Amino acid sequence: MSNPTAWSSGRLRFFRRPFHEYRLTDRVALSQMPLFVTTLLTAFLVWAFFPDTMDNPLFVTFLVSQLAIMALCYIIPWERLPYTSFLAIPLLDFVSIAAGREGGQESLTGISLLAVFPVIWLCASGYYPRAALWFSFLGPLAIIWVPLLLKGNYTPQDFARSLLLPVMMLGIGVSVSVLTLSMMRQQAQLEEKDEQLRASLRTSKRQESLLNTVLDTVHLGVLAVDADGHDILMNRKQRANHELARPKNIADPNESQLLVYGPDRKTLVPVRERPVRRAVLGETFTDYLVWLGDGKDQRALVTTARAMKDSDGNFTGSVVVFSDVTDLVNALTAKDDFVSSVSHEFRTPLTSILGYVEILLAEDQDDPQREMLEIIRRNSERLLTLVSDLLASRNGQLIVSPDAVDVAELVRSSVSSALPRAAAAGVDLRAETPERLEARVDSARISQVLDNLVSNAIKYSPDGGEVVVSLAREDGHLACRVSDTGMGMSSEDASEVFAKFFRTSNVRRTAIPGVGLGLPISKAIVEAHGGTIDVESTLGEGTTFTFRVPV
Repeated sequence: MSNPTAWSSGRLRFFRRPFHEYRLTDRVALSQMPLFVTTLLTAFLVWAFFPDTMDNPLFVTFLVSQLAIMALCYIIPWERLPYTSFLAIPLLDFVSIAAGREGGQESLTGISLLAVFPVIWLCASGYYPRAALWFSFLGPLAIIWVPLLLKGNYTPQDFARSLLLPVMMLGIGVSVSVLTLSMMRQQAQLEEKDEQLRASLRTSKRQESLLNTVLDTVHLGVLAVDADGHDILMNRKQRANHELARPKNIADPNESQLLVYGPDRKTLVPVRERPVRRAVLGETFTDYLVWLGDGKDQRALVTTARAMKDSDGNFTGSVVVFSDVTDLVNALTAKDDFVSSVSHEFRTPLTSILGYVEILLAEDQDDPQREMLEIIRRNSERLLTLVSDLLASRNGQLIVSPDAVDVAELVRSSVSSALPRAAAAGVDLRAETPERLEARVDSARISQVLDNLVSNAIKYSPDGGEVVVSLAREDGHLACRVSDTGMGMSSEDASEVFAKFFRTSNVRRTAIPGVGLGLPISKAIVEAHGGTIDVESTLGEGTTFTFRVPV
């Protein structure tokens, strides 16, 4: 036995569906249903109160024809016929209603008003609107006039009195037609917008699929978070990074439980300083190094974050990119270890060589080999200085011993020492300093910076030119500028010029000697004094290095 509740729910769903979603047969039957139900009610009233009318052949014809028309709605395969064939049904209704009016008007008045149903059907269909309006007037008119003409006993007043119903039906038809046409236009607009939305949705899905494919293809972890810190996008690589940082005993860790270590690979990074947390707080940063995971699987990642903002400039979230640089970090560490080891190995024999050379020079002032010994000492000292610089660059910091020094004199001495080299290179070298400018600095180290900068300015002006070393006091700092009119460098090279062992592409092409340690060491010396050094350069026009240290 079927479930009555389920059957009732099925019927409700059937009647709740939009009309255009029904199959054509059901739509035809539903359009005829109001007239058919009204006919049944009419038959009941007549049977209950006017039983004699039930014997009238025309009234019986009306009832039978309505049953037949209702049956035709289901029997005829409308889907196989021309689409508007179903409009024959309301036309048949006019004939049926005419028979009912003639057979039952002695009992019930107003049966002709049933013509409103086929009028509404014709005008609401939206097809042949002009013909539908004509039938809205002529159909009800024929219901009254045709029987009147067939009887033959009529007066002009009879025809005039019967005009009210057709005119009323025409008015209803016009109203229904206007509403139908308006609804059809609205439906067409909605369908057009719906298609546009569907097209936009398809485009959006294609773009989303493309974005996901691209993000899953790149070898970078990409994470997008909203303003509340919730993940809104995470690509395949970042999921792997997250799994690497997950403690083995926690299935779904929060940010504070992830294994995120600092550069020493042992100290957990405080939650406030972790890349994702910094990004959620709206920070923008580049090349922030952290280590994820522990043990032999630990990986070094450089992180970069950019904030997202809406049209009003309000913070809406951030995108964080994780780049695995483990191999690079390990290679740099190995390089530094190698430099340190080799430098230490060089330092001992060089110190010994210099010691014996000094003894030989001190013992015999008239030795004919003295000039060659001086050359050996000078080059050994150069090598020892280079080894010391290598060790300093490996350690990453320099010890300075500040004292009260006349920096103006240091500048003039550095320029004076470099004049022979400048003259040989065709460079006009000069100093622009005040008579005296005292500051607490390490004179030997600042002289090393000046010698490096002046030497570079001369070296990188192969076609001659001008080198100016200026010194001034600015806001409690001494500012020293070394400007040249030499070959200059690109903005890309200028951004890397303080990196260890870096040499610009232009310099490499011209085969100018050097190892790329002078500027990194100069930067370390200036920063050890609590100062800064920067560069401004234009390719082919020249370069200006400026360092500032507190007075």
